[in-house]
Amino acid sequence: MTDVKRALISVSNKSGIVDFAKTLASMDIEIISTGGTAAMLQKNGVPVIEIADYTGFPEILDGRVKTLHPKIHGGLLALRDNPEHVKILEEQHIPPIDLVVVNLYPFEETINKPDCALEEAIENIDIGGPTMLRSAAKNYRFVAVVIDPGDYETVLSELRDNKMKISEQTRLRLAQKVFTATARYDSLISTYLDKVCYPETTFPDTLFLNYKRASVLRYGENPHQQACFYVDSTIDEPSIATAQSLQGKPLSYNNIMDADAAFATVREFEETACIVLKHANPCGAAIDAGGDILTAYKKALACDPVSAFGGIIAINRPMTAALAEALSDHFVEVLIAPEYDEDSLKILEKKKDLRVLKVPFVTPKRKELFDLKKVLGGILVQERDSHSLNLESFKTVTKRAPSEAEILAMKLGWKICKHIKSNAIVYANATQIVGVGAGQMSRVDSARFGIEKARLEIKGACMASDALIPFRDAVDVAAEAGVTAIVQTGGSLRDKEVIAAADEHGIAMVFTGYRHFYH
Repeated sequence: MTDVKRALISVSNKSGIVDFAKTLASMDIEIISTGGTAAMLQKNGVPVIEIADYTGFPEILDGRVKTLHPKIHGGLLALRDNPEHVKILEEQHIPPIDLVVVNLYPFEETINKPDCALEEAIENIDIGGPTMLRSAAKNYRFVAVVIDPGDYETVLSELRDNKMKISEQTRLRLAQKVFTATARYDSLISTYLDKVCYPETTFPDTLFLNYKRASVLRYGENPHQQACFYVDSTIDEPSIATAQSLQGKPLSYNNIMDADAAFATVREFEETACIVLKHANPCGAAIDAGGDILTAYKKALACDPVSAFGGIIAINRPMTAALAEALSDHFVEVLIAPEYDEDSLKILEKKKDLRVLKVPFVTPKRKELFDLKKVLGGILVQERDSHSLNLESFKTVTKRAPSEAEILAMKLGWKICKHIKSNAIVYANATQIVGVGAGQMSRVDSARFGIEKARLEIKGACMASDALIPFRDAVDVAAEAGVTAIVQTGGSLRDKEVIAAADEHGIAMVFTGYRHFYH
């Protein structure tokens, strides 16, 4: 291991750098620094050699060129156990640099500003920083490189404990972090410029995915599968990925999948709403026009209390003590709400294994744009299904138009249909769903299954279909159960037959013109 005698420091993120540099200086480590970093360190009493004095060459082109110099990169890249390299350093009067502390221009923060111009973005593309980082990381056997302020204490501890040396294992780990960071940095630049160059194109020519490992999960969908959870740090949209865990065991793979589905469903509603979800499908959903979340929960639970056992519950209003008390009688895996008061948390604490997540409903600055699905050898990418319900697009196609109560029921059923595995049929009244037919290979089977599963009254309810109804058979099944109105996509070759069947039964039918397949 090489003694650390000389450090080069040049940082945009100056958090903790003064204390770190002071400690290095107290260890008699010579510090070379640039521009604003050097000025800050000198102001705080840290002895610094400015880069221009060190290289003998001034910063030029408004600071665009300052560290791109043989005296810097020779000192970083020379192999200390190679006699020829050592000889060249001596001949060229290039001292070796043993420690590099660099982080990059804030390109990501710059392009996320709503008024960011191309010229500003370009000026925040770091050149010297990544070059120094890569040089030092490549030569990790002799040079330690720090890009993350979180590693300052690790470096100082090793210098103290190892007589001014940093172990090769630590240097390799630090180098790995550098290459990860610079790869991400370059991908952000590429993606940004792709949007600038091809504004008419939704999908980039090369898709870069920047996800950071957030947690190692106990296992995947099944115990024999290992799993991890990765999150996208560029997105600030409310999500399970950014949820605050208030109590309970760590989320499992299936918990995360189901919690994500439940949260996506409850976000559809402006009214006070409760969603009960099991195995990625809502098995209960209800709203309360009076704004009482406990009432919404009781109605949602009544849809299918058997399937609700061990499910996920998501609400879009603050948790109340009354609802927390009601939940104590049921086995719930995960609870999602935007807020919790102290009384409700005290009650929920009694259920030690209950996972309690806080997900505030805030307006994001940066939304996730794409929906990704992995297939063997590739990734399917599509825009998110962000289409929201628009009553103006409802087109009545039958002789009888729906009543106001039927329209409310169709609204509720249509919103829930979007989040149920296809083929999806939902039966609903104005305030709650009453039956769900999910994931059947034929639509008529989903229609029958939803009726068979119903715990509440189907008669007088409305039926929602996530896609077109291809044959009249599903209409006949619904009519026999007492359904009075149907909302569907429309567009079947047999639309006339389907509409005629609805007219025969006195059913009001509405076409939306939109489909919500969910595989």
